Amino acid sequence: MASSSGPPRSLSRKYARAPTMTVDMPSEENLAADSELVPSSLASIAPILRVANEIEKDNPRVAYLCRFHAFEKAHRIDPTSSGRGVRQFKTYLLHKLEREEEETMPQLGRSDPREIQLYYQKFYQENVKEGELTKKPEEMAKIYQIATVLYDVLKTVVMDPKKIDEETEKYAREIERKREKYEHYNILPLYAVGVKPAIMELPEIKVALNAIRNLDNLPMPRFHSTSDVPETMPKERVKSINDILDWLASLFGFQKGNVANQREHLILLLANMDIRKKNLEDYIQLSSETVEKLVDKVFKNYRSWCKYLHCESNLRLPQDFDRQQLELVYISLYLLIWGEASNIRFMPECICYIFHYMAHDVYGFLFGNVSSVSGDTYQTAAADEEAFLRNVITPIYQVLQKEARRNKAGKASHSRWRNYDDLNEYFWSRKCFQLGWPMDHNADFFVHSDGMVPPIERPNQVTFGKRKPKTNFVEVRTFWHLYRGFDRMWIFFIMAFQAMVIIGWNSGSLLGLFDGDVFRSVLSIFITSGFLNFLRATLDVILSINAWRSLKFTQILRYILKFAVAAVWAVVLPIGYSSSVQNPTGLIKFFNSWVRDWKYQSFYNYAVAVYLIPNILAVLLFFLPPLRRTMERSNLWIITLIMWWAQPKLYVGRGMHEDFLSLLRYTLFWIMLLISKLAFSYFVEILPLIHPTKIILELHVDNYEWHEFFPNVTHNIGVVIAIWAPIILVYFMDAQIWYAIFSTLFGGVQGAFSHLGEIRTLGMLRSRFESVPRAFSRTLDPFSDQGAGTKHHDESEERKNIAKFSQVWNEFIYSMREEDLISNRERDLLLVPYASSDVTVIQWPPFLLASKIPVALDMAKDFKKKDDEELFKKIKADPYMHSAVVECYETIRDIIYGLLEDETDRMIVRLICYEVEISIRQTNFLNEFRMSGLPSLSDKLEKFLVVLHNENVDAGQYKSQIINVLQDTIEIIAKDVMVNGHNIFERVHSHGQDSKKEERFERINISLRLNKSWREKVVRLYLLLTEKESAINVPPNLEARRRITFFANSLFMNMPSAPEVRYMLSFSILTPYYKEDVLYSEEELNKENEDGISILFYLQKIYPGEWTNFQERLKENDHNDVKDEKEELRKWVSYRAQTLSRTVRGMMYHRQALQLQYFLEFAGDDAIFGGYRTWEPSEHEHRAFMDRAEALASLKFTYVVSCQVYGTQKKSADARDQSCYTNILKLMITYPSLRVAYIDEREETVNGGSQKSYYSVLVKGGDKLDEEIYRIKLPGPPTEIGEGKPENQNHAIIFTRGEALQTIDMNQDNYFEETYKMRNVLQEFIKGPPKDRKPTILGLREHIFTGSVSSLAWFMSNQETSFVTIGQRILANPLRVRFHYGHPDIFDRIFHITRGGISKASKVINLSEDIFAGFNSTLRGGYITHHEYIQVGKGRDVGMNQISAFEAKVANGNGEQTLSRDVYRLGRRFDFYRMLSFYFTTVGFYFSSMITVLIVHVFLYGRLYMVMSGLQGAILQSPSIHQSKALEEALATQSVFQLGLLLVLPMVMEIGLEKGFRSAVGDFIIMQLQLASVFFTFQLGTKAHYYGRTILHGGSKYRATGRGFVIFHEKFAENYGLYSRSHFVKGLELLILLVLYAVYGKPYPTSSLYWFVTWSMWFLVASWLFAPFVFNPSGFDWQKTVDDWTDWKRWMGNRGGIGIQPEKSWESWWDAEQEHLKHTNIRGRVLEIILAFRFFIFQYGIVYHLDIARHSKDILVYVLSWIVMATVLLVLKMVSTGRRRFGTDFQLMFRILKALLFLGFLSVMSVLFVVCGLTLSDVFAAILAFMPTGWAIILIGQAMRPVLKGLGFWDSIKELARAYEYIMGLVLFAPIAILSWFPFVSEFQTRLLFNQAFSRGLQISMILQGKKDKMSPTPK
Repeated sequence: MASSSGPPRSLSRKYARAPTMTVDMPSEENLAADSELVPSSLASIAPILRVANEIEKDNPRVAYLCRFHAFEKAHRIDPTSSGRGVRQFKTYLLHKLEREEEETMPQLGRSDPREIQLYYQKFYQENVKEGELTKKPEEMAKIYQIATVLYDVLKTVVMDPKKIDEETEKYAREIERKREKYEHYNILPLYAVGVKPAIMELPEIKVALNAIRNLDNLPMPRFHSTSDVPETMPKERVKSINDILDWLASLFGFQKGNVANQREHLILLLANMDIRKKNLEDYIQLSSETVEKLVDKVFKNYRSWCKYLHCESNLRLPQDFDRQQLELVYISLYLLIWGEASNIRFMPECICYIFHYMAHDVYGFLFGNVSSVSGDTYQTAAADEEAFLRNVITPIYQVLQKEARRNKAGKASHSRWRNYDDLNEYFWSRKCFQLGWPMDHNADFFVHSDGMVPPIERPNQVTFGKRKPKTNFVEVRTFWHLYRGFDRMWIFFIMAFQAMVIIGWNSGSLLGLFDGDVFRSVLSIFITSGFLNFLRATLDVILSINAWRSLKFTQILRYILKFAVAAVWAVVLPIGYSSSVQNPTGLIKFFNSWVRDWKYQSFYNYAVAVYLIPNILAVLLFFLPPLRRTMERSNLWIITLIMWWAQPKLYVGRGMHEDFLSLLRYTLFWIMLLISKLAFSYFVEILPLIHPTKIILELHVDNYEWHEFFPNVTHNIGVVIAIWAPIILVYFMDAQIWYAIFSTLFGGVQGAFSHLGEIRTLGMLRSRFESVPRAFSRTLDPFSDQGAGTKHHDESEERKNIAKFSQVWNEFIYSMREEDLISNRERDLLLVPYASSDVTVIQWPPFLLASKIPVALDMAKDFKKKDDEELFKKIKADPYMHSAVVECYETIRDIIYGLLEDETDRMIVRLICYEVEISIRQTNFLNEFRMSGLPSLSDKLEKFLVVLHNENVDAGQYKSQIINVLQDTIEIIAKDVMVNGHNIFERVHSHGQDSKKEERFERINISLRLNKSWREKVVRLYLLLTEKESAINVPPNLEARRRITFFANSLFMNMPSAPEVRYMLSFSILTPYYKEDVLYSEEELNKENEDGISILFYLQKIYPGEWTNFQERLKENDHNDVKDEKEELRKWVSYRAQTLSRTVRGMMYHRQALQLQYFLEFAGDDAIFGGYRTWEPSEHEHRAFMDRAEALASLKFTYVVSCQVYGTQKKSADARDQSCYTNILKLMITYPSLRVAYIDEREETVNGGSQKSYYSVLVKGGDKLDEEIYRIKLPGPPTEIGEGKPENQNHAIIFTRGEALQTIDMNQDNYFEETYKMRNVLQEFIKGPPKDRKPTILGLREHIFTGSVSSLAWFMSNQETSFVTIGQRILANPLRVRFHYGHPDIFDRIFHITRGGISKASKVINLSEDIFAGFNSTLRGGYITHHEYIQVGKGRDVGMNQISAFEAKVANGNGEQTLSRDVYRLGRRFDFYRMLSFYFTTVGFYFSSMITVLIVHVFLYGRLYMVMSGLQGAILQSPSIHQSKALEEALATQSVFQLGLLLVLPMVMEIGLEKGFRSAVGDFIIMQLQLASVFFTFQLGTKAHYYGRTILHGGSKYRATGRGFVIFHEKFAENYGLYSRSHFVKGLELLILLVLYAVYGKPYPTSSLYWFVTWSMWFLVASWLFAPFVFNPSGFDWQKTVDDWTDWKRWMGNRGGIGIQPEKSWESWWDAEQEHLKHTNIRGRVLEIILAFRFFIFQYGIVYHLDIARHSKDILVYVLSWIVMATVLLVLKMVSTGRRRFGTDFQLMFRILKALLFLGFLSVMSVLFVVCGLTLSDVFAAILAFMPTGWAIILIGQAMRPVLKGLGFWDSIKELARAYEYIMGLVLFAPIAILSWFPFVSEFQTRLLFNQAFSRGLQISMILQGKKDKMSPTPK
């Protein structure tokens, strides 16, 4: 190829002069980007283009040749450009090559072949040869990569191999030989030569590496050459076996990336575990205890699985073999299987199965066993790299994939497809061994009735066929799950209710229980128990029927026998009871006739005794938890047989019982609670109703006010039901209220005992600051003496403690300065000096010493006596003042003495100081010194320090200013302050020291100003002299105050002692990320909304202090570069939002903390006393220290962000995606230890066709681009199977390291001072005696940082804070039911990766994936704790719609949890009291919310029935009732729940604990004034609606809530669409009920207590109807109201259809709202229709009260009303049809028709008014009667949609629905429009919404009106 030949002609003709490009390619300025935009099918050319970009500046011609080579390679790979984006990319590259062909010329040679060879040789000599001894491994990896690519290009360019120089060939061979040693690495550069990184010099790494490299006794595999395997392969493969993992890979065919990843994983695990048991001086080999401990942890689940299935474990360890080596082989094998298992990682027992057989194979390879499957002797033949993936993982993945497709994207019923749990539980039975090994792909597990899925099938195409059965459990959509899972609780409450009613009915006193007859009646509760148990057994059979085909015969037999026994008891107990009753009547008499021959009346008692035997045994075992635990976990057949009846045999949920002390604690909690609840229920709810009920039952009513269908029914049973139904519902719900009360009290007490809130203000901090260093030393210093708190503590040790404390404290303060929470002045006031030997007193931070010097000066100046002791006594009375005075004196002395160069000058200073000290010792100070001169001296010293600190003048001017001020100062001391000051100069002169002619104090050393510690000393002295009282309030920033006080307070809390960094547990952090904001762009910062407000402007107003601090920092750092300034501005804004950059910054503080901890442990005393920041070692020392610190930090801490779509974003043409990619890349470059995992999708050519392949990839930041570390092929798209977030976590978890794993969401933050406590909290995993149960999840508290945006954000922040503190505190202890509620919990990583991971991922059912990790951990024997001495930041939703979407998502998740097997198993397997804790803190809370709403409906419908039928009037007018309050007072309890006070109780307690109860009361009052109760009542409706709908119909989905700043106006149409079905419809229904009761119930006034209850219902209605508008910024602004109306009309009028979004059209929205009904089952449709029938009651009741009805009770009245209704609907249909058909062509005819209809309507109405006696009130009443009927028709129509579509009525239903939506919209809009007329309403609303922000200086009115303060400076 000639130098100027360019592209070959054929290619040139084919591609040159292509038309315009169709994709966005990088601009000229962004050349580096083209390598990152390579289409996935051409991925192999990306490294070539990277090299081209890398060497561009060095040699443009060689870069051109590289690009040309890349182009040719691309053309060879895809000659037809059929791949996605290939044609566009090749066109782009060709254009670039054409341009470069002209622009570039060879520099080193005359032709291209010569040019590239010379460049290659030059590159080798300059980089490879010299770099091996000087460059780091990561630099060498890059160099070797470039050299390898260059040689490939060289071969292409030279073409003839003979023309390649010998020297070039020699260099290439050397590169090839060493290339493997210089690959990109993650943490450990295992094969690095030359400069050894510090981490590879650590002895623990060396011994771990040696252990896994021990290949002795391992037979090397044989390689068989075949036609398709190159002959060179055997040598390469044999040579590449360097360790145990390579050996296993060669046997089983694990991928190279997987092997490399797990190799590092295992080495780090072994190193971190081993070092804790070793003495570093004698450390030469890996401890056998370490390996055994790791074996125990990794294989605990496997061994348990083997025992459960009664099969022998394959962890066989022969005596004559190297035990440690074989254990490492087994561990490595398990990790390699896990590392490549992809989605199968969610199936831990499936992995156990795979390991079981592969371990057997390993044993066979080693010891020549005969295969149990084939019977042949094992052959150690090498497998190809993807053999394991292809043969083992992919078939199982395909089963998952087929089942996931049955799911229909979450719309299919759970019972119609098998999820992860079903498939995993297949391996819980011995049936799994039928799969064999190698697995038989024709086995039942794999053979799918759908057959093979054709490759052209769309991913969302539904597959059909006979379904496989569910395994062990069926998730059926029904509320009966709540009864089935928690039947013991329901039985207890029902029996208690029955007993209380019986006692109340018969005696009224609890003592009546001792009456024989009453007691005998109470015994009937066991009949109820028998029926309820029968119900439970029936539900067990019905709800599990779909799983019977997968169950063992013994399990089916148990279900049948349970059912049979329950049925027998349901018959025997009633019969037995009837035989024991004297003078029986009714049903009892009937039963008694059956057993009239049974003479023994005690038969029932015997029956009950026998019936209770299982319960008695359960109670005995309850008090012996160790015995119960042992029995449940036992696999002995005799124990299994005994336990078989008690509970079904399952692999999980065995032996979850707590120790006796824990059991006692939560038992006492619940006994106290239940006593309170039952006493309240009896005396307040049940007893008051007994007497009125008796009277009502005896009353006879015959004057009904409507047509009564059952006039002869006795005892007014309808009234009794109407009265008792809400009371019964309250009875079942109010335990939730009692739980809130008790948890608040217990949580508060527990928090107080935990020392929470002991330091909550700056005043408290100042008073206890002296003890803070000691507390720091006790908790955070691993070398501290535990007796450090004693009075006899050595002073030098105390100084060292303070020195260590100061390093951490100061780094904390500096971090707050970097975050702009404090200013430079505040930083200086808060810093603690590194303990210096220059000063004899302890130096406290200046904010403690503020005003001490000025006060002391005033005290001395005004002191009139001559007694030294009294003055000094007054100064010493304040220790801080004494410290400040002494420090000031000594520091001034040292500064002046240090400045002076002349010995005479120094002698003068020494003499002055001698006079001061001798006069103090002789108590003659006031006689020798004039106090009146001190103020002038202070002023002069202040000026002196200002001059010293001034760095902005040249040296000459600086020196002259210092000399002048210094001379003045000495003169004031000698003449004004000292009585005999002139004697000093005379003495100096007499000693001959003053013979020189120059003036005194002229020779000074100004080089001191370059010394950092000296400058800090000057600043500190200046602050001590000048700061007044204002410094006491430093820092003013509330967040800075909170962090300082929390950190100080946490040091006094109980936490484990800190280990040394080397011995701490290693840990990883994992953050899942999808497409959220990473860093705001400049455009996003300045983009204005409709009100003219930008994010930047908003944040400047909401954080004015931080904005000022930011500007000060910019000036200080001297950012002259506009680009840098803009970048800093973007960061400043992004760090105040919920962005990934904020999260990453916070998490990376861990590395800083580890490095500081290393410094404090390994630096000498001089360095520690010198200070971390001021330490100035030699360059060699500094580099060695930093290398060691980095090594230890890397050993202990890993941070992986799982950016699922990073690869897609990299190649995307979308500007936002590109921005995300660029910003993530910048994060990796900024933080070199940050790792990003992503799923890479590549198009690959297989058998001539294109096929997508998927990879898990780990990358790190390089110089400019990312560098790939590991690439592991996946069996298919991982996120297609389950929920997105857990799948995202799962694919990345293999790249995490360490023994602990913290899960952090990307809306979280961290703080430097909290990261310092991480090693303490990790000790929780291992503290305590070895036999003690260790926690598996550590729960941490969160601080919600979004509370200052608005009142809504404040409510949400307080609610969330109370949950993550007091709520979880009580859950963990004493209740022992804390689970994993999201982030930032820390997992025992080994425990969880061997048991299914850190979340569950099945579609829909695991929507709340996090909590299932807690369920799984508990079911598998885990133990979860909660710790509050450490905190992590957390962002929350801040706008009304965001919050509602979040609440809807959580309610959906709880609905799915209710159906799940985990909740069922926990409910059944927990003991009774722990089950109560579990219920009321998970699904029970949401069920109670729904019951609360139901109570209001039941109460009002009951009252509607009583009023409309005339029964209420008839009963209340009866003299027997006497206006009793009993009918209403029992309802008072539910109103408390309804008003949201339930959520406020824990809130108030927690605020009281941490801020003081005065603050708590104040906050509570402010919250109520800001309508917090409206907000919480509204959210109650959200919870109830979505929870109920999820259980009935499904439709759960992940709702992206958005995490931006939401403070702006939402359109009326958007609010209507969001809340119409969940709130507005229900609110209007209750409104009509309340109006009807107010109108028709007027003649019957009731008690004031009843009106309180009704008022609460009015409050609920108002909240549900208008809360979205009250909490909508500018909701009452007139212009916005007008715009909203226009937008609403447009939305209502727009037609829907395919592709039209719900927010654009009412029709599309209406269709989307019924989505759940399209996929519900027949049971759900029938239930919807039944529920809709309630609306017909309105019409039936009202028509009989119309004046036109003339008090007729005939059924014809109701029939006539339906005729009227049908006529109205028919007329509306005619008009609608006419408009559609005749509105255009027959306009005149249509208008005449409308006129006739109108005239007809007027005529009919006239006749009705004049002739029939219709009144105006009748018209309004008829509207209230017919409107609900129409709505019922719509609801029934929606439920019967398929039928109505077939009949052609669907369009009519739609038009009727549109009319109703118009009416509802008008009803809601009218009050808003009226209020918008009054400007003060809008102002009041703004004040209401943004009160918090106002208190912090937010000018919100200016923000909402867009009136920017143009004067506010912003960086350009």
